[in-house]
Amino acid sequence: MNAADILKSFQLPSRDAHDLPTSAKRFADGGQYRIEIPSCEGPKAMEAVIDAAKEYHVGIHRISQGSGIMLQTDDETRRMTALGLANDMEVCLFVGPRANWDVGVQAASSGGKVLGSSLRGADQLGYGIDDVLHGLSLGITSVLVADLGQLKILGDMRTRGDLPSNFVLKVSVTLAAANPATARILEDLGATSINLPVDLSLAQIAAIRQTVDCAIDFYVEAPDDLGGTVRHYEIPELVRVAAPIYLKFGLRNHGPLYPSGQHLDHTVIALSRERVRRASIGLAILKRTMPNAVASPIGARS
Repeated sequence: MNAADILKSFQLPSRDAHDLPTSAKRFADGGQYRIEIPSCEGPKAMEAVIDAAKEYHVGIHRISQGSGIMLQTDDETRRMTALGLANDMEVCLFVGPRANWDVGVQAASSGGKVLGSSLRGADQLGYGIDDVLHGLSLGITSVLVADLGQLKILGDMRTRGDLPSNFVLKVSVTLAAANPATARILEDLGATSINLPVDLSLAQIAAIRQTVDCAIDFYVEAPDDLGGTVRHYEIPELVRVAAPIYLKFGLRNHGPLYPSGQHLDHTVIALSRERVRRASIGLAILKRTMPNAVASPIGARS
C-alpha cells in the first residue's frame, strides 16, 4: 500500500483538490455563505457593529468575541445576548482561560506558540467548563473553543443533554484545521464550525470541504498576528468551493486587542466599524462576480 491507498481507505482525499470542485453542500436553510464580524469585544463594540451594518447595508449573521466570557461582567454578557436577539445575530463568546495568558512559559516561546489558547492542567479544564456553564446561564448558546479536550467534553455534554441540542461549538483559529484528517477529527468531536488557517490555498480548502459537512469559518482578511492576509478577490471562489462558509472580516494593521476592556474602547469601536466596512467591500466584489451566490437569511443559526 502507498499513502494514497491508505488515505482513500479512510475516505480522505489523497491530494489537494486542484480542480477546485464546486461544493454542493449548504447550510440547512440553503445558504452558501454567512457573514461574521470577529473581535467584537463587548456590548459597545456590538452596538457599533449594528450601527455600521445599517449604514453599509450589510447583513450580519454572527459576531464573535475573543477576550472571553470570563472577562465580561454578567450585565455586559446579558446586554450582548439581548442585542443578538433584537438584531437576529448569533453571539459567540470565547471560553476562558487559556494557556497564553497563564503562568506557563512554553506558550510564549517561539517553539511553543502552537499551544495557543489550549488549557493547562485539570484545573483550567474545569475552569473552562465553568465558563461555558456560566455563559449559558446568561443566555449564551454559542462559544469559541480552542482546546481539543474541551471540545470533546462539550460535544459529549451536548449529546447527553447537559447543553442544549442547538448549542454551537465553534473551533477557534488557534486550533485551526490545516488538513482534511484534522478537520474530520474536530467535526467528529462535535464542532459546529471550524476555522481554517488563513493562508491555505483554494485547493487545500476544497480538499477539506470534501471531507467534512460542518461549516467552515474563514478569515477573508486576517489581523496581523494571524498573518495579515487580505483575500477579498477570492471571496467568490471561497463561496463556490467551500460552502457552507462563514466569511470572516478581520482587520490587518492594528495592534493586539486581547484581553480587551474599557481602556481600549475607542480603538475597539473604531475597528468594529471598519470590519463592517470591509465586509461591505467584500460583498460588493461577490455580488459583481458571483451574483447568484446565496446568503443564508439573517437570523439563521448553525
